[in-house]
Amino acid sequence: MVKTETVILGGGCFWCTEAVFRMFKGIISTTPGYAGGNKSNPTYEQVCSGNTGHAEVLKVEYDADTISLDKILEIFFSMHDPTSADRQGADVGSQYRSMILYESEKQKYLIQKFVKIEQKKFSRSIITEVKKLSAFYPAEDHHKDYYAKNPLQPYCLLVIAPKVRKIRKEFCIK
Repeated sequence: MVKTETVILGGGCFWCTEAVFRMFKGIISTTPGYAGGNKSNPTYEQVCSGNTGHAEVLKVEYDADTISLDKILEIFFSMHDPTSADRQGADVGSQYRSMILYESEKQKYLIQKFVKIEQKKFSRSIITEVKKLSAFYPAEDHHKDYYAKNPLQPYCLLVIAPKVRKIRKEFCIK
């Protein structure tokens, strides 16, 4: 029986985050979306305006017996800069901030413990928001599997592909 758990991760562009996590065994599903803000059912354009308070996030459903939350967090902290405020690379704005949204007190404890240990690897403070998930809004359908469907799009070639290559190398994925 599969032990399914969920965590919501905001590490910049959700296309990048999804492309990375789809590579790992134990990831059951990934859903790009919006969370952390104050507008119900926002659109991509509304989130990009910076006026909703939402970040681009990825809902990651995983088999906890195959991949641990610690491994997911290790991947997450390797794929983006958790010390950068409101930006990842050329993507700038509060919608690209680093965040982890948890569903249970157990997850909260594990995340806080991981962040405290991870901080030792960085010279600057980790500013990743860690808070309880209040609402998740799935992104529009065309954002799902964006990298897989558009590998030759310039953003995919210049931003996502190098990130995917880096993570493949770091985590020994063929």
